[in-house]
Amino acid sequence: MKILVVEDDDRVADALVAFLGRSGYATERVGSGMAAIEALGPDTEAVLLDLGLPDMDGIDVCRRIRGFSGVPIIIATARSQVEERIKGLQAGADDFVVKPYDVRELLARIEAVTRRSRAAAEPGDGDISLTIDGVHFDFVNRVLLADGVPVDLTPKEFDVLAVLARYPGVVVPRDRIIREVWGTDWSGFNRSIEVHVASIRRKIEREWLIVTVRGVGYRLTGV
Repeated sequence: MKILVVEDDDRVADALVAFLGRSGYATERVGSGMAAIEALGPDTEAVLLDLGLPDMDGIDVCRRIRGFSGVPIIIATARSQVEERIKGLQAGADDFVVKPYDVRELLARIEAVTRRSRAAAEPGDGDISLTIDGVHFDFVNRVLLADGVPVDLTPKEFDVLAVLARYPGVVVPRDRIIREVWGTDWSGFNRSIEVHVASIRRKIEREWLIVTVRGVGYRLTGV
């Protein structure tokens, strides 16, 4: 597995690359947003992305990567404001850690996002497609069509929708969505679910398709 480390601080980057190397990961380190976009290749399994880059904001880098790749992205930054986390998630990031972080936690997050990415790329044993009121889910190819038109979802948005689509008409608790999509039981991702659901509703232009069950979770309706 190769991890692309996007960090302009040499001291931070050197320590991180050394730790990842001792943990068994191959790494490539770049110090700018453009270099990150150019370095991303088919063998890259995860991106650790700093936001304070010298040539462009990390949020823009995340958004541009998402335009052509579904590689897992973990934003690692000193920006701790909730608004920054929301921006990162909306741009397509899979996870967000605030500096200074525990490298063991970072390693666990890397393992979680790459594990989910590999699992998502493999067909499961259940249904491979589902159509609800003009919205077609193709779980194998990770494609969503609304009235025959492709909908541009981020990988995490598709993951959230896929969890709900596996249980059509059933209320899926928030903690289950967090566990299946983010691989954690941390309730801090509740806000992330809200952000992703709002974005999905807007993109498919069917706000009623995902019903919010207050205090419990969400339900995919129309079945």
